[in-house]
Amino acid sequence: MEKKATTPAPAPKPAIAASKGSGGLNPALVIPLLFVIALCVYIFVLGAPEHFIDGDHEKGPKQGDYFGIVHEGGPIVPLLMTCFLIVLVFTIERIITIGKANGTGSIDSFVRKIKALLDKNQVDEAIKECDKQKGSVGNVIKAGLVKYKQLATDGALDKEQKLAALQKEVDEATTLELPMLQKNLTIIATLAGASTLIALLGTVLGMIRAFAALGASGSSDSGALAAGISEALINTAIGIGTSAIATISYAYLNSRVDDLTYSIDEIGLSLQQNFAAHY
Repeated sequence: MEKKATTPAPAPKPAIAASKGSGGLNPALVIPLLFVIALCVYIFVLGAPEHFIDGDHEKGPKQGDYFGIVHEGGPIVPLLMTCFLIVLVFTIERIITIGKANGTGSIDSFVRKIKALLDKNQVDEAIKECDKQKGSVGNVIKAGLVKYKQLATDGALDKEQKLAALQKEVDEATTLELPMLQKNLTIIATLAGASTLIALLGTVLGMIRAFAALGASGSSDSGALAAGISEALINTAIGIGTSAIATISYAYLNSRVDDLTYSIDEIGLSLQQNFAAHY
């Protein structure tokens, strides 16, 4: 019986594992799908005949028709559009997931309630608050509180061992939750730099096209030069825009995860301090 009392509580773990399992979209499925969507948009929307003079791509886009102008960016455009869609989709997905991880109420209010209840040594009431709050913070703190109750009645361990066991429980629960919160953030961070490099590739290809046309004609062909430079600048614009959005998105989402981690750490410290004070 003493061994069971000192073993980490299994009850909260299924809830944590369940939330981890439902932690977001699968990139291996989503990214190819987004590429197909981007390719279809490039061919059938941007490349539609109505965006070009006499419906002929060779004659160039109509004056002021931005769909046709973007289409002139060449084969790199679908890749850049895919990068943009990936950033957009995973940003929305992360916002929803992190929002669920916050739980049903204000995190700041929840932290204050738990700390106040711990100051009064009302552990059962604190567990009920975790059940109301739900989310990642609620799951982690509930695991710690259940362990808190077990250790309070455990006579086999000394005080230092109990504090270490309590800290270990909170750390393990946090370790299970954090991957769910951070999932797909790496993709957004990668695209913040990769989209610029892809755009640079498109820029170089456009300039190669421009100067190759000049070399082939043997004369100053302003039309071919303008077309090549236009292709280069279109890719540059899309890539820089995507990179900027990805950078801002990653910084915002990462700060949201950091806020949740800080809240968990704050309550975890309160658990340690109150246990040390009461036991």
